[in-house]
Amino acid sequence: MKNHKIYYITYQTFPAETANSQQTITNIKYLVKNNSEVKLIFPLREKQSSGSIDKIKKYYNVDENFEVLGLPHNFPFGRIKFLNKTAFHISHYLWAKKTIKNISRDSLKTDIFITRSDWVFYFLLKNNKKVLFECHQLSKLRKIIIKSCLKNQNAKIIFLNSKLRDSFKGALSEKNNIILHNGVDLDYFNNLTQKKKEIVFVGNLKRFNEERNINFIIEGFIKSKLVDTYKLKIIGGPNQAAKKIKEGIKNFSTDLNIEVTGRLKRKDALENIARAEIGIMINSSQNNHSLLYTSPLKYYEYLASELTIIAIDFPSHRDLPYSENILFFDENNLVKLIDCFNSAAGKERVALDKEEISLDKRAKKILKFIEK
Repeated sequence: MKNHKIYYITYQTFPAETANSQQTITNIKYLVKNNSEVKLIFPLREKQSSGSIDKIKKYYNVDENFEVLGLPHNFPFGRIKFLNKTAFHISHYLWAKKTIKNISRDSLKTDIFITRSDWVFYFLLKNNKKVLFECHQLSKLRKIIIKSCLKNQNAKIIFLNSKLRDSFKGALSEKNNIILHNGVDLDYFNNLTQKKKEIVFVGNLKRFNEERNINFIIEGFIKSKLVDTYKLKIIGGPNQAAKKIKEGIKNFSTDLNIEVTGRLKRKDALENIARAEIGIMINSSQNNHSLLYTSPLKYYEYLASELTIIAIDFPSHRDLPYSENILFFDENNLVKLIDCFNSAAGKERVALDKEEISLDKRAKKILKFIEK
């Protein structure tokens, strides 16, 4: 496999508590491990944003060396408290246009660019660059931009699942796209600890500012056979949401075997996953990304930890690898959820080749796709 110079340009910012920022850094980690030279370029658009490679490596617990360039972000998003969505789109467009104009002066035609930003994708292609776009979700504007970009022979796309790719039927060729689900950093799961009778939910307690219906999970657990023998752990923030859930548990009972931790450091969260027996995934159908397109990092962490997985029955979850082993419940169907809890404790775990879901394998596929 060739050595590549890769510019990873994104409108995300770092360090950040989001799963998508974790995914970007871990993808870069394994591109570097596979002999790529990577330069990460992003806007300094939050108070905690930093262009320090040492801070980023420490925050995400990575040892691999790559370049970091944090660029100024003198645009409305993050500065004004109203019209947030409009400010995001305007700022995203202006930052991408300015950044690519400057980058194009310094880069060569042989360099490879990877991005999750539709506007970065657009302006790079206008500057005759070879670009790989990672498509994780859709909007009306994004569909228009991507369909326009796909007319350019330098454009390639990674779709996170088949539902995303189906949205562009007719605009794709055989060679300009690939489906690659998320994966897991197996460095965290080499030595699994002894299992405890624990059930975990790990993730943000809100998604797109909407509640994740955690109280529904708690009620199902309390009414299941597992309540007397298992511990339910709810791990994630924001901490204000965690506090609200704790207060709600008191309405059931004060001595239930339920722990709400708030947000934990990644290492601590992964240790909780590794020693659990059962993992839970839940989202709301009010958001199309959750319903159709998501490929959650925690799912692969659950798989690597050999958990039995309980999940809400959404097309996005049905599209996941090894989804035939998931115990599914219908949205807001308490009886079905209780059945899943009762079945999970006695469910035999299915052996799988963890390397197939590794981010190392994913990075190798990305590099092979670039070389096609």
